[in-house]
Amino acid sequence: MSTARQLAGAPITWGVCEVPGWGTMLPPDRVSAEMASLGLTATELGPVDDYLPLDAAAIRGALDPHGLRLLGGFVPLVLHVESERDAAVAQARRVASAMADAGASTFVLAIVQDADWSAPQPLDDAGWATLAAGVDAVAAATAQLGLTTVVHPHQGTLIERRAEVDRLAELSTVAWCLDPGHLALGGYDPIEFVDAWGDRVAHVHLKDVDLKVAERLNAGELTLMAAVQEGLFVPLGAGDGRIAELVAALDARGYDGWMVLEQDCAITGAVPEPGAGPVLDAQASLRFLETVPAGAR
Repeated sequence: MSTARQLAGAPITWGVCEVPGWGTMLPPDRVSAEMASLGLTATELGPVDDYLPLDAAAIRGALDPHGLRLLGGFVPLVLHVESERDAAVAQARRVASAMADAGASTFVLAIVQDADWSAPQPLDDAGWATLAAGVDAVAAATAQLGLTTVVHPHQGTLIERRAEVDRLAELSTVAWCLDPGHLALGGYDPIEFVDAWGDRVAHVHLKDVDLKVAERLNAGELTLMAAVQEGLFVPLGAGDGRIAELVAALDARGYDGWMVLEQDCAITGAVPEPGAGPVLDAQASLRFLETVPAGAR
């Protein structure tokens, strides 16, 4: 891998996901081995408690043999309901503590309607104030453990559409996870996001998207699972996420943090043989990134 950028893997690229009923989860040893075969040296955690044990020694024991370090993890929490805030912050502290002990640096926060990922409901002003206060509480709790919290705009969460992203950015000084695929799904051009909030980007999920499939998802014609199966997310450079321009814009800003390869997929049929399936798309994404020079857009 010739690029000097800090590139990491994510289990979701191998179909390992926290969304209920997502599909077959490949075993951690296979996923880690295939990441390492691509030259990656870091990974995110995967579904909390359902993939790797939430125990620092166990995490290190699973990753060390493959030369991988833990970068962080994606954690969905309910933060817009005041009566649930204490429990959410306690869960954040529990997960962040284990991740920090395993060497992680980043807490990737998604804000969900409920634990079942029900469709998000609009918030009134009081709900937004509660949500922002919850985000700040999580950020403070994780900072005490040495982790930076970044909010991840994400399809099917309360921070999905452009107006929601901008509103939270105005209500809180929290850092952001830049995910061009999910931003595009929410109607936010990734380059415009960098122009508006690039100084607060502390983590990047590199994801490309096919906007024709996204239109069907946003119209209610497809569920997220069906859209993923229809090719919603594609290898980097093969979609509409403006990945080359985005990476160049981040380089020009001096962004030197991690970029995580993410191409959400779901394994719902036969499990591919080792060396086949998701690893081939990850390999294609890496080849594309090697063609993207550093510099301004």
